[in-house]
Amino acid sequence: MITADIRAAMVAAMRSKDALRVDTLRGALAAFTNELVAKGRKPTEELSDAEAVTVLKRLAKQRKESAESYEKGGRAELADKERAELAIVEEYLPQMASRDEIERVARAKKDELRIADASGAGKLTGAGMKELGGNADGNEVKEAVQRILSQ
Repeated sequence: MITADIRAAMVAAMRSKDALRVDTLRGALAAFTNELVAKGRKPTEELSDAEAVTVLKRLAKQRKESAESYEKGGRAELADKERAELAIVEEYLPQMASRDEIERVARAKKDELRIADASGAGKLTGAGMKELGGNADGNEVKEAVQRILSQ
């Protein structure tokens, strides 16, 4: 279970006095509790691994967006902190699909759905995301579809 792994890693980080890791993992556990409450469940329950991955993906996306915002605002030290937290969160996420795998799936779906031009890009992107089962970033799938359709 991802929740138990994160809890154990947080205890280990406390022992090694790794403040950044402790804060990041504690924040993830708090997000898990918030998710349980939002779904009308007891805070003492545990999320399933699929639900935990969904929450971790949300946290990773927040960290990426924050890092970009801090970069644009000239706050490099805060952007670095967000990237460090992102690296910690990504340790608990499943391996994402490679660019080649995304393109291979998109080509197969293009042939399967008989999409010939850019008017079917949205349909092809959706089919690719469904096929990859959430193991790919939507922006990367969209870029792969655009590359394939422009050829």
